[in-house]
Amino acid sequence: MVDDYDVVRDSLTFALESYDDVEIVGEAADGAEAVALCAELQPDVALIDLKMPHMDGAEAAQIILEEHPEICVIILTSGVSSALIQAAIEAGAAGVILKDATAEDIYLAIQALCAD
Repeated sequence: MVDDYDVVRDSLTFALESYDDVEIVGEAADGAEAVALCAELQPDVALIDLKMPHMDGAEAAQIILEEHPEICVIILTSGVSSALIQAAIEAGAAGVILKDATAEDIYLAIQALCAD
């Protein structure tokens, strides 16, 4: 779970962990932390905010997927520029979820985008 706002990370973690098959194994506040955490923890899914300080989600997605192509990277955004969204998709992100989606919609999107 990667977002530069604690309240967003906390809320999403709480909501998603209510599902029996979800375990949040780590949280990061920026893209650089996300890259390091993915290398350390090897999660199945990385849910990454698009616009963050130090390294945006598109750049983090690119690095994570180059180093760990087995990780399903999904971008979470409040609708920032289409250029950043396009960069994330070109980097290999499985998809994009808007932050105004419900927890259930986010859960279902993760299931659909990251199905084995």
